[in-house]
Amino acid sequence: MKIMMMTDMEGVAGVLNHDDWVVPGGRFYEKGQRLLTEEVNAAVDGLFEGGASEIIVVDGHGHGGIDPELLDERAKLQRGSCGGWPSGLDSSFNGFCCVGQHAKAGTDYSHITHTQWFNYIDLAINGVSIGEYGQMALCAMELGVPSILACGEDALCNEAAQLTPGVVTVGVKEGLLPDGLDHLDTNQYRAAKLGALHLSPKRAQELIREGAARAARRLKSDPQSFHYPDLKPPYVRTARFRKDGDQPAWTARDEHPDSIIALMNMPFTPEK
Repeated sequence: MKIMMMTDMEGVAGVLNHDDWVVPGGRFYEKGQRLLTEEVNAAVDGLFEGGASEIIVVDGHGHGGIDPELLDERAKLQRGSCGGWPSGLDSSFNGFCCVGQHAKAGTDYSHITHTQWFNYIDLAINGVSIGEYGQMALCAMELGVPSILACGEDALCNEAAQLTPGVVTVGVKEGLLPDGLDHLDTNQYRAAKLGALHLSPKRAQELIREGAARAARRLKSDPQSFHYPDLKPPYVRTARFRKDGDQPAWTARDEHPDSIIALMNMPFTPEK
């Protein structure tokens, strides 16, 4: 079984905030990379235990989140452009999963909350609100690849379970603040959701290993147990953005007759 693992940093246990932990020059950036890589290694170990034969780990964090020297030697690391969405995923993969993921913009009790960046208020396909997990998952849906495992903060796990029923989820931290913050500008929202209750990284890694093994075994024995939403073409993408510096708040709408992947790769068209 060939598995793609998409990674991010903000949903990792022990990653305490954005500016210190997930950007170069942050006081704990290298430690954040190590914590993510250790969670990835736990997932890799569990997936192989459950029957995976090949795992491609995609470093999906903008600044880079994986420490290549620490990565499990059985995995292959992908970094760099693959021509847009879906980041190299194709129908040769048997399953898609994510590690270190955070919840979408606007989510109550989430941590370092955003979609792509802190300027998003909401992103939706055919009225279904999605974040970064959903963007990849809906691309995987179009390719016929099941989404089998979602690891990150508890709010992300709830988001994944609602969007892709049957997915195995592993929560490693819990945001402490509600949302309802559409009125904030980008910088204000960036600073607004930084409270969380974290598992010990070692405990988080244990749970991820167990969850990954369970997901791989289920994929091998019962691939039809993983589900996607019933979305029909044409596909309409809507987005709402916050005020960002001198850029006022704005909205966008785009449509594609038959492909979510193609729609995801279209630039945003501002609504008048």
